Amino acid sequence: MLSIPDMAILGVLALLVFGEKKLPGVMRQAGRMMRDVQNTSQSFLREMDRAADVTEPVPPEPIEPIVPPEPIVPPEPGPPKDVT
Repeated sequence: MLSIPDMAILGVLALLVFGEKKLPGVMRQAGRMMRDVQNTSQSFLREMDRAADVTEPVPPEPIEPIVPPEPIVPPEPGPPKDVT
């Protein structure tokens, strides 16, 4: 931010450069430009906030079918094995 002496120096320089008749018009035009910049930036920020608020629907996760496990079947008894 500019201090008071800095602003005074800038005011004197502007008066010397533009003259006392053109300076008010130049300052009005600078004020309009600043207002336009502020309006544009506020509009941009509002649009960004609005875009951030819109949530895209999340697709549901695919449901895997539940497959029951196969039953455990004991082996059928057969002829005894010879262990010799």
